[in-house]
Amino acid sequence: MENISIFLAKFWGWYLIIFFLILSLNPKRIKQIFEDLKDQKFLIITAFIAIIIGLLNILFHNIWEDSWTIVITLIGYISLLIGLSLFVFPDRTINWINIINVKFLQLLYMLLFLIGVFLLNMAYGIVPF
Repeated sequence: MENISIFLAKFWGWYLIIFFLILSLNPKRIKQIFEDLKDQKFLIITAFIAIIIGLLNILFHNIWEDSWTIVITLIGYISLLIGLSLFVFPDRTINWINIINVKFLQLLYMLLFLIGVFLLNMAYGIVPF
């Protein structure tokens, strides 16, 4: 099970840092994503992808231990919940995401970056804990 945790820590760590860099270097992408969410086809595809990623993450890594691996499990559940809410309650979810994004944009970016760095550190053992 440790190999799956390390693999997913690398995957989510790199994904979060890359996502952070893309949104930081090209902030127009954020606006484009929210405009695209108004298109029902894009919304359904996004919801399905989030559901699939969340389910796969949960099926392979549903570990509720008092360690760093719980971060990976929580990412899976958050992905699943966002995907389900986008699919079942699209208008409410988009409004909720808009409110959170506007009020806490910088905090969310830093949180994404820090979680990514933390997961990569745990996977590669750069700074031992």
